[in-house]
Amino acid sequence: MCPRGYWHRADRAAGGLAADLVLYLFSAGFAAVTAATSTLLPHRAWGGVAAAGFLVAAVAVLGQLLLRHCRPGSRLAGTAARGVLTALTWAATALLPLVRQAAERAGGRLDRAQEEVLVIEHAGARLLDTGTPYLGRDAIAALPGGEQLLGYTPYQPGMALFGLPRALAGTAWWTDARVWFAVATAVALGLAVLLLRRPSSAGDTSADDTGAGGDTGGAGPATAGQPSGQPSGPVPAWWRQRAAARDAALVRAVQLATVLPVCALTLATGGDDLPVLALCLLALACAARDRPVAAGLAVGLAAALKLFAWPVALVLLVHAVARGRRTGLRLAAGALGLPIVALVPAQLVDSAALVENVLRFPLGHGLVSSPAASPFPGYLIAQTLPAGRVVAAALLVAAGALIAVLLVRRPPRTAEAAALFCGYGLLAAILLMPSTRFGYLLYPVALLGWVPALRLAAPAGAPAPASARPNSPTAATIP
Repeated sequence: MCPRGYWHRADRAAGGLAADLVLYLFSAGFAAVTAATSTLLPHRAWGGVAAAGFLVAAVAVLGQLLLRHCRPGSRLAGTAARGVLTALTWAATALLPLVRQAAERAGGRLDRAQEEVLVIEHAGARLLDTGTPYLGRDAIAALPGGEQLLGYTPYQPGMALFGLPRALAGTAWWTDARVWFAVATAVALGLAVLLLRRPSSAGDTSADDTGAGGDTGGAGPATAGQPSGQPSGPVPAWWRQRAAARDAALVRAVQLATVLPVCALTLATGGDDLPVLALCLLALACAARDRPVAAGLAVGLAAALKLFAWPVALVLLVHAVARGRRTGLRLAAGALGLPIVALVPAQLVDSAALVENVLRFPLGHGLVSSPAASPFPGYLIAQTLPAGRVVAAALLVAAGALIAVLLVRRPPRTAEAAALFCGYGLLAAILLMPSTRFGYLLYPVALLGWVPALRLAAPAGAPAPASARPNSPTAATIP
C-alpha cells in the first residue's frame, strides 16, 4: 500500500477518533511544555490554560471510543459529535486564553500580548489620525532604540483595520486586536465549511458549471427545487458515503486550522496570521464550488492584510484562467482589485513610508532587523555559510521559478490542485527564507489539510468520482 493509503487508514481508524486522540494528547503535551519552558510570557500563559483544555478533549475522545465500542453507530461518537468537540476544544484552548490575556492586558499587564498586537493597534491609531498606518524612516529613526522595531508595520494596509476598535473605543478587553482576529477567523472558516457542505442551488448557471457538468452519476438531472449535484429520487449509497467522507474530511481540516497547537497558540498570543489563513481557505472553498467572484473577494481581502496571501491569490488566478477567460476576469476583479485599493491611500499619503515598511524592512534593509529566527534551512544557510543570505535568497528564487514553471505547464484545474500548489509552495518558501518563524508553518499545514475536503466537494452537476462509489476498486482510499 502506498504512503497515502497508510495515511488515510490512520486518519479513518475508529471513525477518525484514533487520530483525534493522538492530536489532543500531543497538543496537551505541547501546551504543558510551552507553559513550563517558553521564554515568552504570553506563550507560557497560553500553555497553562490550553494544556487543561486539550486534556479534557482527550478524555472526551476516550469516552467516544468506549461508546463506539459498546454502541456502534451511536451519534455521540460520530462525525457531527467530533465536529462539536473540535469547536469546544478551540474555544477552550484558543478563545479562552485569548480573552483571559486580553482582559489581563486591559487591566494593566504588559506581558499578555506579542509585539505584533501592539504594532497593529498602533497602526490603527495612525490610520485614524494620519490616513496611513505607516511611519516614515525618519520618524522610526527618531524613536528610542528599543522601540524602533515596534515602529515598523510589515503588513498590508488592511491589517490596520483590526487596530481601529482600540483607537476608537480605548482600552478594553474587547478592543484587543486579537479578539477581532478571532471573530474574522471564525466567520471565514464557518462560511467555508457551510459552503463545502451545502449543495449548489438547482438554478446555478455559472460558466464553470456548464463546463464541468455532465450527468449525476447516472441518476439523471436534478429535479426542480432539489439541490443541483444531488441525484434525484432515492439517494444512492455512494452519495451518502461521499457526504459522510466529505464531512469527516472537513472535521479534520478544521482541526488543522484551529486546534492544532501552532494555530491555537498563534491566535491566543498574536493572531494576525489566522484571519489571513481563514480567508485563503474560504477562497479555496469558493473555487471548489465554482464561485470565482466570491473566491476573488476572499483571497483579495487576505492579500490586503498580508503578503503571505499573495502567492495564494496568484495560484487561484491561474486556476481560474485555466477554467476560462471569463472566470479568470471574475476572480481577478477581487483578487487584484482589493489589494490595490487598500494600497492607494497609503501610497498617496506617504509612498516612502509604505516602501520602508512593506518592502525594505521585510527584505532586511530597515533600520533594525526582523527578530524572526527559526532554525529552518534558509536561516541556517544565511547564518553559517559565506554570503549565506545571497545563497538562501538564490535558493528561494529558484524554488519560486520552479513553481512558476509548473503553474504554466500544468496549471491547477481543480481547487484541490490549487491547494496543493499553495501548500507546498508556501512550505518551500518558509523553509528557505533567511528570516522566518516556526508559526508560519500553520499556512502549509492547514492548506494541505484542506485538500481532502476540497476533493470531495464536487461542483454542482458533476458526477461523483469513481473513488466515492462502493463498487470502485479505489473506494477504500476516500480520505
